[in-house]
Amino acid sequence: MKNDELIVTEKDTKEKKLILIQKIERYIEYMLDLFLKLPRTEKFNIGNEYKKIMYEMLEYTLFLSKLNNKECLYYINKIDALLNVQRILLRIMYKKQYIDKHKFDVSIEMIAEIGRIIGGLLKYYGKMVKK
Repeated sequence: MKNDELIVTEKDTKEKKLILIQKIERYIEYMLDLFLKLPRTEKFNIGNEYKKIMYEMLEYTLFLSKLNNKECLYYINKIDALLNVQRILLRIMYKKQYIDKHKFDVSIEMIAEIGRIIGGLLKYYGKMVKK
């Protein structure tokens, strides 16, 4: 085995899934606190839509431990798409000045961290399905 070659095991992917659940949970908690400080009209408009997307993402993440490789790939792609929607909604909230720069940066960094884990899982399951 070469030193620069990375071998991903089943144990590694299970750990990523568990870490992913924890990171999404922390992200949701942060965002719920952020929504409380939105203007009233936006709290119920964009806030409710955003919450629905976050909970759907969490639900799909919980499905990952119960599915086979091909089905996992499908749900990982859905999670990735939901992350992109959340990035767009965050940019809209920032441009409309519903949130400040610091809250925007923290939120985007949390999404980026989740996105990196999703990217790793996507690579792993993509290779597994091709075999």
